Amino acid sequence: MRQTSGGSAGFAAVRALARLLLAVFYRRIDVVGAARVPAQGGLIVAANHHNSIVDAMLLLVSVPRPLRPLAKAQLFEHFLIGPFLRMVGALPVHRRQEAGDDPHKNDALFEATTRTLRAGGGIFIFPEGRTQPEPVLLELRTGAARMLLAARPAEATLLPAGLVFRRPGIFREGEALVLFGEPVATQGKDAREITESLAAALRALIVEAEDLETLGLLEAAESVWSAAGGTSHAPEARVRWLQLAAERYRGLAREQPERLADFVRRLQALVREVEESGFSLHSLAVPRVKPVMRFALRQAFALFVAAPLALCGFLLHGVPYALVALVLRVPHSGEEDATIKMAAGLVLYPLCWALEGWLAWRYGGAPALAALLVLLVPSGFVALSWRERLARLEKGIRGLARLLRDPRLAERLRAQRDALALELRQLAAQGVGGQGR
Repeated sequence: MRQTSGGSAGFAAVRALARLLLAVFYRRIDVVGAARVPAQGGLIVAANHHNSIVDAMLLLVSVPRPLRPLAKAQLFEHFLIGPFLRMVGALPVHRRQEAGDDPHKNDALFEATTRTLRAGGGIFIFPEGRTQPEPVLLELRTGAARMLLAARPAEATLLPAGLVFRRPGIFREGEALVLFGEPVATQGKDAREITESLAAALRALIVEAEDLETLGLLEAAESVWSAAGGTSHAPEARVRWLQLAAERYRGLAREQPERLADFVRRLQALVREVEESGFSLHSLAVPRVKPVMRFALRQAFALFVAAPLALCGFLLHGVPYALVALVLRVPHSGEEDATIKMAAGLVLYPLCWALEGWLAWRYGGAPALAALLVLLVPSGFVALSWRERLARLEKGIRGLARLLRDPRLAERLRAQRDALALELRQLAAQGVGGQGR
């Protein structure tokens, strides 16, 4: 049966906008396990929650069928977010601290989710109840399980979705992974048992670490491991490797803290020197000067050819870009970085474009306005590409300059990397196991 949600045109428009914003902001987005999403029937997608509104956007674009989000009731009054929530048929949730002494404030919510699920529709929910930046899963609320039970478990599927990020708030550097697991077994279970099963399923899909610094160390160790082996992990395999590494990290912290501290010190020193040298952990082969120079000349020529259009892009989009950076100075929590950048951009870019269009019309007439409209979008993408290409060129030149001053630099860094990778394999043999090799 057809899902009850917001108007199909409104939902499609919001999904298209979310897909565009995510594609512009993130360098890479991977979706794994989408085939596990049932094509029809009642569906509850439950995900961990670390990156504010961006988490909801990722689910909207990753699930291959419409879903109704559950969102805090206050967000429906937000001047920017509220209209989009209504367009996708979102359902308001009154959290305990907001419902006060009235236990019936969410009655309408449960009635709506029951109707949706029994009609074969889908919803998605973040059962932790709030967002937070640390790489841990908070205690889950029982709301998803109670919604499922109210709709009768036989008529709905509870599907876990793990959201895993790398540098989530950094424009054009962040990466995101949406990993769908197997449906949670719910038959014969009560709300608490279903919630416990859901928590276990989510933990199997995400990487939990003590804090963001520890997660960064695990990611650096994974880069060393894969680079030394001349391979790179597929997204799901990388998550599995990091999960096992996190487990071993906790064991070493208890059993061999001195060895762990020494390893961390050497790992951090290697990562710092590799970054400063302009190399990467995966490219520590001794480069030959002539091929490097040819690469640099090709990059420089491409930059030169694209420079006029890139300059137009910087001129047309530079002011709103700077204003978004200014907005970020307002105090906020770490998990809101990407959301604030996207939300501010969604307001500031159109306003600045409208002002630029008016100025073009005012001082150049119809030809100037037409030129602006033609150049607006392509110049923006060319400017992004130009900036990224320039960063690669600068990194290559920096690495070559360091190599000319220290001809054995790459060899020394490679030896340090391989030694760390060998120790990682020894640690794996002791406790992590052979998975992820």
